[in-house]
Amino acid sequence: MTLTATEYTMLIAGEPAEAMSGDRFVRESPAHDVVVGSYPSASAEDVDRAVEAARDAFDHGAWARESGAVRARALRRVAELIDEHSERLAYIEAVESGKPISQARGEMSATAELWWYAATLAQHAYGDAHNALGERYLGLTMREPVGVVGVITPWNFPLLIASQKVPFALAVGCTAVIKPSNLTPGTTVVLGELVREAGVPDGVLNVVTGRGPVGARLAEHPDVDMVTFTGSTEVGSKVMTAAARTLKRVGLELGGKNPQIVMADADLDAAVDAVVFGVYFNQGECCNSGSRLLVDAAIADELLERVVDRARDVPVGDPLDDNTLVGAIASPEQLATIERLVAEGKADGADLVLGGDRMETPAGRFYEPTVFANVAPSMSIAREEIFGPVLSAIRFNGIDEAIGIANSTVYGLSAGVWTRDIDSALTFARGARAGTVWVNCWMDGFPELSFGGYKQSGIGRELGRHAIDEFTELKTVTIHTGPRTMWVPTGDAA
Repeated sequence: MTLTATEYTMLIAGEPAEAMSGDRFVRESPAHDVVVGSYPSASAEDVDRAVEAARDAFDHGAWARESGAVRARALRRVAELIDEHSERLAYIEAVESGKPISQARGEMSATAELWWYAATLAQHAYGDAHNALGERYLGLTMREPVGVVGVITPWNFPLLIASQKVPFALAVGCTAVIKPSNLTPGTTVVLGELVREAGVPDGVLNVVTGRGPVGARLAEHPDVDMVTFTGSTEVGSKVMTAAARTLKRVGLELGGKNPQIVMADADLDAAVDAVVFGVYFNQGECCNSGSRLLVDAAIADELLERVVDRARDVPVGDPLDDNTLVGAIASPEQLATIERLVAEGKADGADLVLGGDRMETPAGRFYEPTVFANVAPSMSIAREEIFGPVLSAIRFNGIDEAIGIANSTVYGLSAGVWTRDIDSALTFARGARAGTVWVNCWMDGFPELSFGGYKQSGIGRELGRHAIDEFTELKTVTIHTGPRTMWVPTGDAA
């Protein structure tokens, strides 16, 4: 297949927009080493234009004042359009990110489901009435949209993660400016086009493309009321610092060093399948990657042998091949991080039992599925987020030790346990310091269930019925009925 470059524009105030400077940047496919996209290279001035459009749409437009039913109809239409354009969107993500197109297709389906679900919540924004304040008082707590939301998304699941944020913000009447990663902007730009086609008013969603300083300007902008970011913990800290200058609300979904715990009584066939899937899905470039395997010492040798055998058979190759399950590494910087941490694992004394090297290919950046055994919890490969196809296997004795090892990193995004014993399952679920715990499954997600992390894995929650709360302010209204004198002085006035 001959790949061609697509020329994209930004979306500001409902119109296609170039950068004011006229500058552009390009993206090469990490699997094919050919240019697949050209995008406007925005500056702070372009961010200001987009924020001004979102501010005007929120302050003076109809969107925030429409009924939930009106907003729901528009969001449902976006969901339909995502389904209609799913093959185009999947192709863009595959060539820009390097992920297998079969996985990209699955993401498009999941993305549409997020917009469908957000549409249902648009009609369920709620408050409370308090009628136990005495006979002459009625108290109301009302939820109102927070205002203009700055959305900054990563390169690994650009459209899916954008859709964990944008439709929920729009559902309650917010307006937004979204800045996708400069590595994978294409599907977000197309999303802007589909939102406009769905009838969402101009300025409600704006899309700017560019490098890091664009996101920094969005985070610090005084007319942005909230910023929501998904990415590394390091960059999340910078976003939070920038937002603090104007004390705006911040939502952060950050890194993870997620453990899969396999007890001696587990269904080993299912566990092996989930372990291999969990660490090699999306080349390991996933915040939910199951990059730590914690296995009961009684079955460790058997389980690890089966994991290695299965990992050897995982097909690595061209993302556009339907049979590929592990694609290309997204960037040279990410490849360098993987290589550094693998080298540290070797130097620290872990046993490299599979992979451990870059693959020699005519084009692109590919890394072998890799497994380390006899990893100590203190090693860097057991503590740092590798974001690559690298599994670290750690032995434990007993559920208490497993919980201690699982909680021994700065992260707390997700964790899983494989066991047939309900007591072990619940003990681990209660003890794990993680925002999501899976029992006898891994990475199964639903729009109805909240998602977010403990510790340095983030702040706030996405998805689920509480997702819209993230994008609202709570207002108290106190109503008095009947005659009222605020103050009756006694005695002579001085």
